[in-house]
Amino acid sequence: MRVLHVISTLEPGAAGHQLRLLVRRLPYDSEVVTLDTGGGLTGTRVHRVGSARDHDPAAVRRLRRLMRSGRYDLVHTHLYRAGVQGRIAARLAGIRHVVASEHHLGAEIIEGRPVSPGVRALYLAGERLGQVTIAPCPAIAARLRSWGVPDERITTIPKAIDAGEFRFDRGVRAATRARLGIEEDRAVIGGVGRLEPDKRFDLLIRAITEVPDAMLLLVGDGSARAALERLAEIEGVADRVRFAGPVGHPREMLCAMDVFASPDQSSFGLATLEAVASGLPAVYGSCLPLEELTAARTPVRGTFRLSQDRESLPRALRTEMLCLAERRGERLPARSAGEPYDADRLADSVGSLYERISARPVKRRVIGPLLGSRGRFGRKNSFPLPGGSVRNA
Repeated sequence: MRVLHVISTLEPGAAGHQLRLLVRRLPYDSEVVTLDTGGGLTGTRVHRVGSARDHDPAAVRRLRRLMRSGRYDLVHTHLYRAGVQGRIAARLAGIRHVVASEHHLGAEIIEGRPVSPGVRALYLAGERLGQVTIAPCPAIAARLRSWGVPDERITTIPKAIDAGEFRFDRGVRAATRARLGIEEDRAVIGGVGRLEPDKRFDLLIRAITEVPDAMLLLVGDGSARAALERLAEIEGVADRVRFAGPVGHPREMLCAMDVFASPDQSSFGLATLEAVASGLPAVYGSCLPLEELTAARTPVRGTFRLSQDRESLPRALRTEMLCLAERRGERLPARSAGEPYDADRLADSVGSLYERISARPVKRRVIGPLLGSRGRFGRKNSFPLPGGSVRNA
C-alpha cells in the first residue's frame, strides 16, 4: 500500500513528532507532503506544497497533481489546513481511501486564532469527502461531533511517545547546560511547548518569582514570546529565565532540567509524558494519560496535577525544590503511562484502521458543490467555500 501523509507543517511540534513516530513503524510505502517550507523527516521522502491560507485552490491543484502522479492508495491528513485541502485534493485525484487526524482541535481557538462558523463550515465541507477522522482523546471526539461530524466517522486513537528516545544522559545534561549558560548545580524548572497565550507560560514566569535561585527554561517559540520576555523583565526575573527557542527534539532540553512544569489546563499532555520518560518530576494542569492512572488509583510517581488555584503552581514548584534537595539532585527513574500510549501501539492501531477502510466499498460523494459553477479549480469565483486563514499547525 502506498500512503501519502499531508501535514500543515513539519516544524517542531506534537503533530510532526507523531507523524515521525508513525511513518517509521507503518509497514507501508509512505511519503509526506507539507504545506509549508520548513522541517523534514529523516528516511522519508518529503514533498513541499506551499500554502499560506486554508481557502487555497492553487494549493489544492498542486496536491491533486502530486497525488495523481504518485499513484497513492490512501491519503492521511494531519492538522486543520491539511485536512481541508488534502481531502478535497484526494477526491479530485480519484483516491478512494482518506483518513484525517485532528491532533489538537481547539474548542474556541485553533493555533491562537478564533474558531468561527466559517471555519467549521470549511472543515465539514472537506470532512465529508473522507472516510474516518482520528481523534486523540474523547474531548476532541466530542468537539468533532459538536461541529457536525457523524459519530460513525470518528475513531479515537491516543497520541503516543517512544519512551526510549527520552532516556536521561549526564553527558547530554552537562553539554546542554554549558551551551545555555546554566551552571551545573543550578536547579532548573522547565517547560516545553508552543509559546502561545493558551499555554499559560506566563503563570510559570510569575511562579518562578516565588522559587528563589531556581532557573526557568522555556523551550519552544510562538506569538507570545515577546510578551513573555517583557513579563520576565517586569517581574524582575529576566536573569533567571532562558528562552531556548524551538528544537527538533526535546530530549537534550529535558536532560538539562530538574523539574518539568506545564500549567496548560487543556492539553493532552504529551510533553508531560516525555518529561516523565526522561526521569523528571512533573507538575501539570492537564495530562489525560496521567489523570486516567490517578483515577484508577495507580498514579505515576513524581507527578502532581495542579488545581485551578493560582497558588497551586508556585506551591508545587517549591515542594519539588525541597524534594530535589532531599534526593541531592538525583534523577527519578524513567516512568511511563503504559502500553496504550506507546508508539508501537499507535502504529498498530493506525495500520489496522488503514486495512479496515481499504477493505470497505467506498460510496462516492458528490464534490460538485465544492467546485463552483464551472466545476474546476482556478477559475474566477471557483471553490466558493467559507473560511479564513485559521491554522492548526
